[in-house]
Amino acid sequence: MNSLFINPAVWSRIQFAFTITYHYLFPQLTMGLAWFLVYWKWRALRSGDEKYNQAARFWARIFGLNFAIGVVTGIPMEFQFGTNWAGFTKYAGGVIGQALGMEGMFAFFLESAFIGAFIFGEKRLGPRFHFLAAVAVALGSWLSGYFILVTNAFMQHPVGYQIESAGSLGITNLSAYLLNPWAWIEFAHNQMATLVTGSFVVAAVGAFYMLRRLHPAQARMYLCAGTCMGLISSALVAFPTGDQQAKLVGRHQPVTLAAMEGRFAGGTTAGVALIGQPNVAARRLDNPIEVPGALSFLAYGHFGSYVHGLSGFPQEQWPDNIELLYYSFHLMITLGTLFILLMGYANFQRWRGRLESDRWLLWVLMLALPFPYLANTLGWMTAELGRQPWMVYGLFRTSEGYSKVVSSGDTLFTLIGFTGLYLVLGLLFLALVGREINHGPSEESISAELPEEQLV
Repeated sequence: MNSLFINPAVWSRIQFAFTITYHYLFPQLTMGLAWFLVYWKWRALRSGDEKYNQAARFWARIFGLNFAIGVVTGIPMEFQFGTNWAGFTKYAGGVIGQALGMEGMFAFFLESAFIGAFIFGEKRLGPRFHFLAAVAVALGSWLSGYFILVTNAFMQHPVGYQIESAGSLGITNLSAYLLNPWAWIEFAHNQMATLVTGSFVVAAVGAFYMLRRLHPAQARMYLCAGTCMGLISSALVAFPTGDQQAKLVGRHQPVTLAAMEGRFAGGTTAGVALIGQPNVAARRLDNPIEVPGALSFLAYGHFGSYVHGLSGFPQEQWPDNIELLYYSFHLMITLGTLFILLMGYANFQRWRGRLESDRWLLWVLMLALPFPYLANTLGWMTAELGRQPWMVYGLFRTSEGYSKVVSSGDTLFTLIGFTGLYLVLGLLFLALVGREINHGPSEESISAELPEEQLV
């Protein structure tokens, strides 16, 4: 216990995990909302109906607040590479710095420039150029996500590199690095997950307004768009993007796949555990309930495929927190399944014309708002815990990457500071967003309430 808490690498990992988890609460919503803005501006351009412009203006304000806090919380991430992870930066900075630099120079500037034009320049730009500004914002936000994921994909599956004479990494093939197959699949999977977050947030606000009988026209739009996109994106997170991500892990990180499923012994017709508790000391999964052959099929495409167990690998190559990895993965899968069921039922009720009057469903949609954030966090925990003990998979260990001159006390002190600062930022963000939601999407008064009989 004492040796754990005096280990500087542990505190550096905890600090980075905290700051990046907090930071990613914001980009996932901006990326998830961006294409809703494009959709509403396109509908406004095509139909001339002002309600779509009202929706775009309202969500642009939410987007802008979210973007601003995301920028503020993202800046410390860059500095931590130098302050807390100098060994990693010295070893791999010549590679990962390429994608991070492109993200800042191209994608971030594109998004940040046009979000200002979109929020403040509607009258000056006119309908067509305002629509194009929305497209630029969406492209910038997703391009930014791609460059970041190229960096992570290299850490998961390094390609296009060489080891320089000084022992550090350099790029030999820039196109292979930027077009890493892991990056393409990770990007597709991650971006579908951001759309899930955006959809749930839009649907939750629509449900809130409908329950309070406020802004009925806007509430219907949010419920319709949120539940429709929510079902599509939730399904796409599972298949084909999640399916292809699992196959990549099985092909390139078999020890990670074994840990994710708590499999200690290899074998054919390997099952997916619906319930079970990994017992690392005894090297078994306690009380398992499995779907036979499902893991073999998901990982390799055939029910009889052989899936390696943890016992087939040296223990120093095992992920260092198998229990947390296992539960993160299975909770993520459980939430993803519930998202599909919830949005499927919501769309069924919408098809029947009962979505707006189903008060129980409206309450569920409103209260479900935080769960996509949790699912996204669990997904990234699965990816990053699964990569351990490597920072660059198969090349460079996490234990070698932390800054040797930064003590545990230094890191703990700054972690406490980040915690306090982010608490203040979080409260400020919630207050500002709450004010915007309370103000509503337009200047219409509460006289535009729904009749009482429509809500029974």
